[in-house]
Amino acid sequence: MEEKKKRGVFFKIVFVIIAILYAAVIELSKNTIPGWIAAALIFAAFFIIRPVFVEKKWYFRLCTWLVLALLLFINFKLTYPPYRQVPAVSNKDPEITDVVSVTEGDLTGVYNEDKSVEVYAGIPYAKPPVGELRWKETQAPESWDGIRACDTFAPMSMQTESSTLWNSLVGMYIYNDYHLFDPTDNYREAKSEDSLYLNVFKPAGDISNAPVLVYIHGGSLKTGQSYYKEYNGEAYAKRGIVFVSITYRLNVFGYYANEELIAESPNGTTGDYGLLDQIQALKWVNANIASFGGDPSNITIAGESAGSSSVNALCVSPLSEGLFRRAIAESSGIVAHTPYHTFRTMDDALIMGQDVLKEFRKKSVADLREVPAEKLVETQYSHDSMTVDGYAIAEQPYLTYEKGENHEEALLNGFNAHESDVFNILGEEITTENYDPILREYFDKRDIDPSVDTASKILALYPVNEENVKAQYNDVLSGTWFAYSHDLWSRYMAAEGRPVYQYYFNKENPGLSTNHAGELPYFYGNLDTNPRNYDEADYEVSDIIMSYIVNFCKSGDPNGAGLPGWPDFSQDETLVLELSENVGMVTNPYLQLYDILDDAQGNDRAVR
Repeated sequence: MEEKKKRGVFFKIVFVIIAILYAAVIELSKNTIPGWIAAALIFAAFFIIRPVFVEKKWYFRLCTWLVLALLLFINFKLTYPPYRQVPAVSNKDPEITDVVSVTEGDLTGVYNEDKSVEVYAGIPYAKPPVGELRWKETQAPESWDGIRACDTFAPMSMQTESSTLWNSLVGMYIYNDYHLFDPTDNYREAKSEDSLYLNVFKPAGDISNAPVLVYIHGGSLKTGQSYYKEYNGEAYAKRGIVFVSITYRLNVFGYYANEELIAESPNGTTGDYGLLDQIQALKWVNANIASFGGDPSNITIAGESAGSSSVNALCVSPLSEGLFRRAIAESSGIVAHTPYHTFRTMDDALIMGQDVLKEFRKKSVADLREVPAEKLVETQYSHDSMTVDGYAIAEQPYLTYEKGENHEEALLNGFNAHESDVFNILGEEITTENYDPILREYFDKRDIDPSVDTASKILALYPVNEENVKAQYNDVLSGTWFAYSHDLWSRYMAAEGRPVYQYYFNKENPGLSTNHAGELPYFYGNLDTNPRNYDEADYEVSDIIMSYIVNFCKSGDPNGAGLPGWPDFSQDETLVLELSENVGMVTNPYLQLYDILDDAQGNDRAVR
């Protein structure tokens, strides 16, 4: 009797633990509601029949547990969240807009909940880059008959996909952005190789000659989408801006390079297909934005992270001249002599192109075009960089700036206080013992002239911090990877006599805070997407930032009535505008590091 009682207690403990763990897994994996119902029935049935097998031999009991595990696994797989395209607005059954005519045909959008904004989602700006058009220059879109309903965002560009469980954990512990038991998010966002679409957010009603802001998303040129909630364009449309967000080819589809492709291209190009997509999107906007009330002669391009590097590339591309006037760049650039990320040599790109052929056991690009996109995207080689192809990018970007042939007539740009921290969360453990050798190995590889010995200079400036060595390490990389490119970019603009305004985002919060991309909800007016992370002070800072950006889009000068003064960078190149609890000018925290990096880069032209 005592043994039977012990077995019963053991069973209940194990049963409860398994049930809790399974509930956590299907919640974090966003399994559909039928999965919860089936799980409840499975556990209930298992508990009810427990007396039947509790007295049996151990191997019979083990088999019963295995049956339970099998049923739960089958339920998990069958109710895993399906792929779905995301609606253009969150309100149900939105009202449809009047018909808008563009070059390719007629279309309609939808109104947001208070009917203050019209949203046109999933407008094709190019021909689908599939089949024979994989790794071809971007083609103009085809026309359509009838009225196209643009009420749903197109799939994101083909990219690798983390498990929904992992994404939920990241949202929970890094972004502080996870909502338990939310039945509206039980899906995975669709992705496709057919992804060259854009979205237009405009003020409701008849407008004309409104400033236009075209946003290019980040994601290391490997991931991302045009419609992420933190840069949703409704807030700017409410302020009188026509906001456009675009997709472009990513990773191996956007930045693959191969000698065969050079030979078959009429322009002798390869390696920058994603950038060519962005240029085609700008051409479409120039041709059609007046139909939405936008002014094609007053276009500002903006981007964050790899999107900011893309903005920098667009500023030097001979193909984008005349397609925009101003640029906003957040947390990245490629204007260094040897950019620290998002850029590579053509030789390196071509070597990787051959590696991919070998990886998939293909002899030619034609063979590689036959590989399904879902398989090709899983390549082990990281295509996260643009290159000088002689067509989309004619030369190293800094050379174009030295000649003063860059396109942006004004620049608003900057960086965050802790850019690199989020990249090093799961990286190598940094200790007082390995701090010195890790930094030496990193900088020694990048010294153009070994006699410069950048590592020794940086270690003298940033000696090991016994109390928080990881923070010290992250600070060095934040200044190197991100902040330096903005100081250099700003100096080039100032040397040309063009208006330039540099910021330093330092507003802390319980979410992504001042890490890379932490400024996004402030810059684009989307703090409401996760209000638990923000208080009244955050909304005040966001309002100031957006006012600066609206003014910049209108005139190239962010200053305006009631705003803290933001002097042109050329007035004092040691100062940046701190966007924090108090908005005002402060000394750039990385000035001494910049001098060291200038020496490392052999940079003697954009001198302070």
